[in-house]
Amino acid sequence: MGTRLFGRWGQRTDTRSLVIRAVSLGFAAGLRSMVPLGALARHQPDAPRSASWRQWIPFRSPAARAILLVSTGGEMLVDKLPIVPPRISPGPLGGRIAVGAASGAAIGSEYRVPSATALGAVLGAAGAVAGTFAGYWARTYVTTTYHLPDTPVALVEDALAIGIATRAVR
Repeated sequence: MGTRLFGRWGQRTDTRSLVIRAVSLGFAAGLRSMVPLGALARHQPDAPRSASWRQWIPFRSPAARAILLVSTGGEMLVDKLPIVPPRISPGPLGGRIAVGAASGAAIGSEYRVPSATALGAVLGAAGAVAGTFAGYWARTYVTTTYHLPDTPVALVEDALAIGIATRAVR
């Protein structure tokens, strides 16, 4: 059993769970920036009642959640276009870090301890940096070393990001 945060009855308190989930969502943001927000939007109705992120503006209404899901799909389509700047350039990297921090904070809010939300944000941001560079280097390595076309490799990366984010929000 992991170290425990101070929580009340019926609330999540396992620190190890917070670390793994927040870093995972951040990592997914590094692979595909919108995927963690889409996963949270999809999972919102099933999230613990104690999760304050359920009431955050982007997740509160079904219409806003639908927009997040459509945006997630749109990003996956646009990612395959040659005009998209590399994810490691300052603008895209900053956006991924911001999404990683926001999604990590959302996971932290499930633990109902003020420090857990801040810790989740830091962990999510760190996961986003790791996911951004790992995804960039892995995709570049695979396509150049094995002379594979970029699109199939990007589709595998899409699936990986979705799987990681989906697992993290449960």
